[in-house]
Amino acid sequence: MAASGSPQTPDAHATWSPTYGVDLNAVLGPFVRGRRDPTIRLATRDAWLTMRTPEGPAAVHVVVDELVEAVGWGPGASWAVNSIPHLLGVTDDPSGFRHDLLPAQLQPTWHRYAERWRIPSSGRVLEALVAAVLEQKVTGVESRRAWSSLLREVGAPAPGPAPEGMHVFPTVEQLHRVPSWQWHRWGVQPPQSATIMRAMQVAGRLQQCVDLDLPAARARLAVVPGIGPWTVAEVTSRALGDPDSVSFADYHLAGQLVYIFTGERGGDDARMAELLEPFAGHRYRVQRLVELSGITLPARGPRMTIADHRRH
Repeated sequence: MAASGSPQTPDAHATWSPTYGVDLNAVLGPFVRGRRDPTIRLATRDAWLTMRTPEGPAAVHVVVDELVEAVGWGPGASWAVNSIPHLLGVTDDPSGFRHDLLPAQLQPTWHRYAERWRIPSSGRVLEALVAAVLEQKVTGVESRRAWSSLLREVGAPAPGPAPEGMHVFPTVEQLHRVPSWQWHRWGVQPPQSATIMRAMQVAGRLQQCVDLDLPAARARLAVVPGIGPWTVAEVTSRALGDPDSVSFADYHLAGQLVYIFTGERGGDDARMAELLEPFAGHRYRVQRLVELSGITLPARGPRMTIADHRRH
């Protein structure tokens, strides 16, 4: 993947030998918010990422071959390159997942990705949280526009030779200074911007979720008014590697999952919860397999329509 500008000496470099294949699109796909997301450029064998780390901003170029190689620039480069194994799922343990209970329509997806995909753990709670809040109760187009505007207008340009247009997630202080009129100009509704402001007031405690067990982390996130079960699940599945998070109250998920499992239309959260019960402890794996399958409810007729969403 090409980068703009002349080569620059990296500030950090690390390699990692995974025990499983790494499909970058499958693992990192949930982090991509639009084709021009300022924080990520994702290709088949390599990716550029920006990160707001505890040590400062960073840009990282990840290349997957026999080894995974990460090269970083910026004050947070060392933290960033050393976080790549976690980001690509090294701590995820799929053992105990009852893939034999998956419906026939999902079995090909499981066999395709079983040795190439793990649940990521970015460790960046605030970034995942703000992105999720911006996606509450709006269309994908609206949320992607708001995310891109926030990063480009408030976040810093990516350090090093990252592709043009990449930016780093803002600091807590920068987010505190965003006025209400600016949120409005980006298309963010007052309830969402107010939730982000409340979260920033306890940002330190929220980031500490990386050191808590998952039940405690979920509970701490949910204390903030405006952060409900959907948002908690969206955060923990990306930032904390939560294998059991389910995005209940999602606009599409329940109907899609229930249809794949049963052929029934009009599936709701209660029916989805019932179908996912045998997978307790690994329910997010099923959710992500549904997303990776590309199976959607047909507009008419009994046949399923298969679409390739691997890049999404």
